[in-house]
Amino acid sequence: MIIMACIFFFSIPAHGHVNPTLPLVCELTARGHRVVYYETEEFREKIEAAGAEFISIEPYMPPAPENIDQVAGKDFASLIEMVSDTAIALDARIAQDIRAYQPALIVGDSVCFWGKLFARKYDIPFVCSTTTLAFNRHTAKRMKQRPGEILRMLLGMPRIEKRMQRLRSHGYPVNSLIDIIQNDEYTDTIVYTSRLFQPDAETFGENYAFVGPSVPRRYPRITQDRPLVYISLGTVLHNAPGFYRRCIAALKDMDCRAILSIGNSVSPASLEPLPANVQVFPRVNQLEVLSQADVFLTHCGMNSVSESLLTGVPMVLFPQHSEEEAVAGRVAELGAGRRLKGMSVRAIRSALEAVLSNPQYRRKAQAIATDFARCGGAKQAASFIIQRISR
Repeated sequence: MIIMACIFFFSIPAHGHVNPTLPLVCELTARGHRVVYYETEEFREKIEAAGAEFISIEPYMPPAPENIDQVAGKDFASLIEMVSDTAIALDARIAQDIRAYQPALIVGDSVCFWGKLFARKYDIPFVCSTTTLAFNRHTAKRMKQRPGEILRMLLGMPRIEKRMQRLRSHGYPVNSLIDIIQNDEYTDTIVYTSRLFQPDAETFGENYAFVGPSVPRRYPRITQDRPLVYISLGTVLHNAPGFYRRCIAALKDMDCRAILSIGNSVSPASLEPLPANVQVFPRVNQLEVLSQADVFLTHCGMNSVSESLLTGVPMVLFPQHSEEEAVAGRVAELGAGRRLKGMSVRAIRSALEAVLSNPQYRRKAQAIATDFARCGGAKQAASFIIQRISR
């Protein structure tokens, strides 16, 4: 018998982490379940459109650091400080909502550690939502930290331990940092990729549901008279005017069209004058652009890579930190992309032309797209959650 249940969702306020959960929320609410989603106001409209009840966490979150472009994904101590401060600030509200809603399950993003903290403190079943590669001791070896990241981690350890003590004083059962950042091998986990794309997939048991990329809609492939180059560094670490200018210089004499999505940190006007074949936007509908693209120069965020592979588009790989390095490494292993070797105009143009001129990159990307299509997507993810509630 299916029990109509209330499910709490928690995610960090980042498009690459929230967006993959929305088709799952849509599927759960369509099946009659009640979803309560805790997020920032930026995502209210999308979350409510998926059928969930939205609760803003903005009043409880600490201010973002002024140098967010420099520390995001790199300063782990700052992440732990944000996580612990947010969990403690939210605690009274969550305790009140647990009494009111009686949630049967908490779904927490793998980086939104406060979801897991609430599940442990209030003894509620937990499912981890992983919008990155699944993580265990085997895949950890692939996430090689750069010297600067290691130094920041070591210098940040006193700050991290201070937050561990504060969490314990508020009743959270955390003995060490590992308790927060790493799930045990029995944690039920949804992963938005396939076992083919997941490195070391054989080391993950049946409690891992590899459901494939989760997107709200797909766009039909559109063929162009000239190749389309798409360039984006994602929605967080995109303050790179010098890099964009070198990309534009590399593209101006190429026989192609190009679209650059540059975020809000750099003004499109500051990159003018533009060659006739280049367009620059603060943000685009990425799936729609990828449905026309022939190569994607990407920072290798998991969401961007998944969408590129889903549409069969090969990549030029330009990772910015250790997690993205692991994703880039897997794309290169499977032959669907080529690493950018240097940031000069010549290096950018050479990498783009190499991928455009070699059809083997596209064939490999299309093979992964075919594998993704075999996964169950949001329907499989929803069934996985409902099984956990019903057992």
